[in-house]
Amino acid sequence: MAKFVSAAEIATMVGTTIGTSPWIEITQDRVNTFAEATGDFQFIHVDPERAKLTPFGGTIAHGFLTLSLLSLMAEQSDCPKVGDIKMGVNYGTNRTRFLAPVRVGKRIRGVFKLLEMEEKRPGQWQQTMEVTVEIEGESKPALMCDWIAQFFV
Repeated sequence: MAKFVSAAEIATMVGTTIGTSPWIEITQDRVNTFAEATGDFQFIHVDPERAKLTPFGGTIAHGFLTLSLLSLMAEQSDCPKVGDIKMGVNYGTNRTRFLAPVRVGKRIRGVFKLLEMEEKRPGQWQQTMEVTVEIEGESKPALMCDWIAQFFV
């Protein structure tokens, strides 16, 4: 369970891994729902029979589905959370790389390393975390990125 701390206290953790999320199973239903939401119906995501004939051996998650799960992973993680927050927003990512496919049926989790935490102006903090999305049982991660968020306290 995450603890709530001040933004200034989180800033003292720069350079350290501050949390890990629980494993999340990537189901075909989740992939299909993402395809519906985005209009990306490429067969490697939504057609298990055709996808069996590819080097993937079955359907895989959209890379952007994996990326979109960062918010869920962070929320469910044991990362310390800023207390008394009025609002938080995604600001973007740097160096996003999709390194390995996430096959349907696999589980993924996020590992969060705090790179920067700075007060941009009074009450507005910007946090940059290096996020590695691991695939259970595989040596290569699904993705890595530097995720930037802003918090208003």
